[in-house]
Amino acid sequence: MALGVLAQQAGLGPVWIGLMSVLVFAGSAQFIAVAMIDGGATAASIIFTTFVVNFRHVLMSGALAVPLRGVKRRFLLLFAYGITDESFAVNMTRFRQGHWDRWRALVVHHTANLTWILATITGGVVGTLIPPGSFGIDYALPAMFIALLALQLHGRIYLVTGTLAAVIAVVWKLLIPGDSYIVGAAVSAATLGFLLRRRAFSTGKEGE
Repeated sequence: MALGVLAQQAGLGPVWIGLMSVLVFAGSAQFIAVAMIDGGATAASIIFTTFVVNFRHVLMSGALAVPLRGVKRRFLLLFAYGITDESFAVNMTRFRQGHWDRWRALVVHHTANLTWILATITGGVVGTLIPPGSFGIDYALPAMFIALLALQLHGRIYLVTGTLAAVIAVVWKLLIPGDSYIVGAAVSAATLGFLLRRRAFSTGKEGE
């Protein structure tokens, strides 16, 4: 519901909020898109940022393709639409444990899908009744990413990468106008983090 409330306060109506959830169906990307819409970002930058954030779905789809080997393409198209971080984690865990099949996995995907769509539309309707800034809802996006970042900081490489991302984002924003700093910092820090991790693997010091 938090996304629906924030989207309504950014100027989107319940119909547009529901359409976004149907077409995009990716919580983190939708939160980012709403924040960029509220900040007056261009359509091109919003689309590109959403694409970059959601590119991880290629990796998740590739992993799920293994237990679904041999399944008809029509089923895979319907199945792929519902992949999210949460449903991916549940289904991969179940597939590894055994006693799981494609139909149960499909139910997991589209139960999450339907719940998300209805919840965001409800948030858009309820958002008209909530004054902007109330209950800390406008802090939902920063809070979510702070929590996600904190969960990842379990080693020196991750601390260094997170710090690099913050520094690059601030410097980029100060030097280059627009919203390109979001993608620029993410790609730059991820690349540097990958290089640091590869070097750590070669020296056997990754966990330090």
